[in-house]
Amino acid sequence: MMVLCQKPILMPKNDVIKHPEHYTKGIEMWDYAFSQELDFFEGNVIKYVTRWRHKNGMEDLLKAKQYLDKLIENNTK
Repeated sequence: MMVLCQKPILMPKNDVIKHPEHYTKGIEMWDYAFSQELDFFEGNVIKYVTRWRHKNGMEDLLKAKQYLDKLIENNTK
């Protein structure tokens, strides 16, 4: 019988793929969105408003506005 052994993969302390710094200040966005049963648009509004100071500045606020505008449009039809 053949047994394969793998060494564990060591991730850097600040893993920018799975745990970027701007998402780990208390709770990760996907955990919050799931716990609050947010849809795609609601989750993105929260995501961009929450991270704008730490990541992309005004660009993130404009993205949040775009998702909020679409959320409003989808719910006024």
